[in-house]
Amino acid sequence: MSLPVEKTAGLTMGAARDARRRGLPRRLPVLATLSGPLLLAGCAGDAPSALNPGGAGATRVAGLWWLLFWISVAVFAEVMAVLAWALVFRRGNARVRHGQPLRFVTIAGAGLPFVILVVVYGVGLRDLAALGDGPGPDAPTVEVTGHKWWWEVRYPGASGATANEIHIPVGERVKVRLRTDDVLHSFWVPQLMPKTDLIAGETRETWLRAERPGSYRGQCAEYCGTQHAHMAFLVVAQPRTDFDAWLARLDAPAREPRTDAERRGRQAFVQGTCAACHAVRGTGAAGRVGPDLSNVGSRWSLGAGAVPNDAGHLGGWIANAQTVKPGNAMPPQPVDAAELPDLIAYLRSLE
Repeated sequence: MSLPVEKTAGLTMGAARDARRRGLPRRLPVLATLSGPLLLAGCAGDAPSALNPGGAGATRVAGLWWLLFWISVAVFAEVMAVLAWALVFRRGNARVRHGQPLRFVTIAGAGLPFVILVVVYGVGLRDLAALGDGPGPDAPTVEVTGHKWWWEVRYPGASGATANEIHIPVGERVKVRLRTDDVLHSFWVPQLMPKTDLIAGETRETWLRAERPGSYRGQCAEYCGTQHAHMAFLVVAQPRTDFDAWLARLDAPAREPRTDAERRGRQAFVQGTCAACHAVRGTGAAGRVGPDLSNVGSRWSLGAGAVPNDAGHLGGWIANAQTVKPGNAMPPQPVDAAELPDLIAYLRSLE
């Protein structure tokens, strides 16, 4: 005697469901093993964090975050304590009792959140006022322009420019003027200052102050296209004397070639297609479409954090930047294989 189709289907689905349930415990170790590295990746010690502040602006943000954290911990502990008390000391009968609510519960339930909100609001207003209190008119100034997908950095009074690196003196407030050349970007240095959006047609201002020397990674914090993740920059905080020396070099011609390979590389750079988009101070290359390369040899990365700045990656970038950072504005270059080592030698000498 055969079973109805509906019943057979039900038994089949039930058996499959039971099989999945029995197989889940066996798959848990595999899932845990695969997810472990992903979870550990979020604990990278070198990741920039506003909770590890290096300047006055980020210190304000970190203080507000910790205030909210400890308030949340206290509220959570209180709720768990009341829940545990209710579970342990509940009455033995399940009858529903009606009556007036306890006045203490009403007052605490309304008053405590009100006090917390007032405290957080007051601290937030205080910090907002402090963050908006920018440097004076005589403070050092840097002008940063966001492009798809790199940062142009200029200093008023200096003839040269750099890219994806901002140098500032330690212990001083530096005014930062922000513009965008295309779409919406957001300027963010987690360890120094909160985000500031860059809006087309507007000049926004923020400020940076680093309390200790070092390098602080920044990032575009607003999605701006396919290479948004590769739009990083570095803030280099250094003593005032070192900063002044660096700024003087930014206003001087690029370093002269010292070897035959570097001289051939400069000739290929100036006479080839490179000079149409890029500038090198003191040469015939004066392009403004791409980054100024007068000190490219000393920069921390290529492509705004896309790859390290070494000879191999530089050669790959020159030959076909689209394979390194797809979608960027630099087209593949028809570079002669014999000229490529000379171009690499010349560009790496520009420090």
